[in-house]
Amino acid sequence: MNSTSSVFANLRDPRRALARIACALLALNSGAACAESAPAVAATGSNNYTVTLKQLGRNYPMNLRGVESSDSVSFDVRADSIVTGAKLNLQYTYSPALLEELSQINVIINDEVAASLPLPKDKAGQLQQHVVDIPAHLITEFNRLSLQFIGHYTMSCEDPQHTSLWAKISNATSLSIDVSPLGLPNDLSILPLPFFDRRDTRALDLPFVFVSAPDNATLEAAGALSSWFGAQASFRGARFSSSYNQIPASGSAVVLISGPDALQIGSISLPPAKGPTLTLMTNPNDVNAKLLVVSGRDGAELKSAATALVLGSQALSGSSVVIDRLQVVQPRKPYDAPNWLPSDRPVKIGELMQAKQLAVSGYNPGDITVPLNFPPDLFTWRNEGAPLNLKYRYTPQEKSYNSSFIISFNDALIQSQNLLSRDRLDSSVLRTLKSDDSLDRETNVLLPLNSVALQSRLQLRYMFDYIKQGQCNDIIIDNMRGAIDPESTLDLSGYDHFIAMPNLGVFKDSGFPFTRLADLSQTAVVLPDDAGVADLNAYLTLLGRFGQSTGYPATGVQVIQADQVAGAADKDLLVLASGANQPLLAHWADRLPANDGEGQQSFHLSDLPMRLRDWFSPDPEANIRKTRLAMAFSGGARSTYLTGFESPLKKGRSVVVIASGQPQGLADATNALIGGEDYTHSIQGSLVVVRGKNIEPLVADEQYYVGSLGPIKYLQWLMSRHVVLSLLLTGLGVILLSGLAYLALRARANKRLGN
Repeated sequence: MNSTSSVFANLRDPRRALARIACALLALNSGAACAESAPAVAATGSNNYTVTLKQLGRNYPMNLRGVESSDSVSFDVRADSIVTGAKLNLQYTYSPALLEELSQINVIINDEVAASLPLPKDKAGQLQQHVVDIPAHLITEFNRLSLQFIGHYTMSCEDPQHTSLWAKISNATSLSIDVSPLGLPNDLSILPLPFFDRRDTRALDLPFVFVSAPDNATLEAAGALSSWFGAQASFRGARFSSSYNQIPASGSAVVLISGPDALQIGSISLPPAKGPTLTLMTNPNDVNAKLLVVSGRDGAELKSAATALVLGSQALSGSSVVIDRLQVVQPRKPYDAPNWLPSDRPVKIGELMQAKQLAVSGYNPGDITVPLNFPPDLFTWRNEGAPLNLKYRYTPQEKSYNSSFIISFNDALIQSQNLLSRDRLDSSVLRTLKSDDSLDRETNVLLPLNSVALQSRLQLRYMFDYIKQGQCNDIIIDNMRGAIDPESTLDLSGYDHFIAMPNLGVFKDSGFPFTRLADLSQTAVVLPDDAGVADLNAYLTLLGRFGQSTGYPATGVQVIQADQVAGAADKDLLVLASGANQPLLAHWADRLPANDGEGQQSFHLSDLPMRLRDWFSPDPEANIRKTRLAMAFSGGARSTYLTGFESPLKKGRSVVVIASGQPQGLADATNALIGGEDYTHSIQGSLVVVRGKNIEPLVADEQYYVGSLGPIKYLQWLMSRHVVLSLLLTGLGVILLSGLAYLALRARANKRLGN
């Protein structure tokens, strides 16, 4: 149990126990179910939210087959909420061959049956909707919703795997939960609660409050905090907003204060800071919300307080602490982001998933899916694939013909291994099964990484054969087991880090090249001289996006303005602009494929949108689309664009510009980076124009490379791209060898003649 759970275990369990006792007594008197009542510590007010099965992780409908089958999803309830009621809006269809008297769908919450739905013949084969009331006392903090299908097509003997035995649950099925707020203590040990709760599957939306226009050190502290919350939010996504000297009317917020004096923010009076200080207090405008106050006597102390929080929150306790000493012991190394696969050693499958998630049972147990987050710049040219050493176990059936173990990578078949039954095993293997009914196996495969998505998945599936015995003899003995050894390894150490740039695709997916170091210590963010709220919102959301990619806070990020850019020549630069507030756009106009200034917009265009594209191609030349048109125009709505190019300050360093002719356009850009199904295209190439939900890639001229290759591999790669150079070097080699041979033969002849 983690620290957060332990904090609330003693608080919540007695409360729920008392509620259940009260419900039971009421049920005895009235015969009716009752919802869990709110205790005295619960605050007034209520809230309702709805999530679909798709939002809970089911990308496809639940396909239930056979006499009895089930599928499930997990859903959790925030620690600061008490469930007062819940409804399941079930959307489903089922086979017309089912017998109404013997078939049903059961709705199960935490192994308790909440409802049993009949399957009438007159509605078979049609999409049905049914609202199921779920008693509140069945729902706890961590929950599992299961849909169980029981089906029969005949009163006599039947095939338990007959094709007519099916039901399908739509992933549009929704779960609505009514909650009442629960007050939490002002104790730093509960962080990241209530600002982020891992039980909540919704996207994080967290406001930041600045007392006044922040200096660069304050913004660096805010970036470390937003990236930390972004790392916590993970797949949920996170957006951040900002305001000046205004506590939100409702909800929780982060407040950053820099200065030696006492302050008054709304109705909150804050004493002078004694050093880097962290304080958790109740929002005076909302008794159910909290304020995380990060303060210091200057920007450096404020940054120290933020660093202590994001790197050492597990050790904090009490309502307020002053950081007396802070020392970051170990600097980050390239590509060591916690969320990325290590590329300097073999990684164990057990490092990526818990052992219990690697075990399955039953005839049709489903996939074991292992998430794989690759570093974005793996050089896959002429590489056969990443070695996967897979160790697995299974229970041999007494007799089978087609049982198999299937290895897939991003839904593509890699290998299929036969699972031999007991009657096909030799005597030596059978003797080993006497003490253990499972059989150890091992296989080595290569995962092809050419053109692979950065967020990939390894799919492992046990397919157990079902042998039909004849009428009235078909019985399912569901005793098959399979497991993947956590010691199985995937090795990326044979790959170099080398990639063609600019590539906005890897910037969107992973924040590369800025996330090459997880703490962003080689990154400088160039904000406008008079940065407004829109610029700050974009900055905080982008840093949250980087934290989501790496799983680590951006404690090393540097914030500068245009006149300070020369001092950051050895860093990758992220430039933000809204309107005409970024001087760098004018200074670097000759390098930009797009510009928006002096009432005129200009763009360089290619035939890129007319071609099929593969942005992860190992051959960079395949993606080059040279500019075909340069144009400028005045009037019209101001455009929002993202572009990348090599830094004018140092070779091999990168610049990414996110610019808009109007402040609200930056929100469109950050939303496009977060993405979603309603966007027309994905961000990729070297220039992208964003118009609401429309994303238009315009050019993709790879002009430079980052990373390094060994000298031999670099020469091979260079010669493969330039045929003339290859022929020239070959000719020079022939001439050189011929010259050496001539000189050797002449020396030998002279020696013979001299004798």
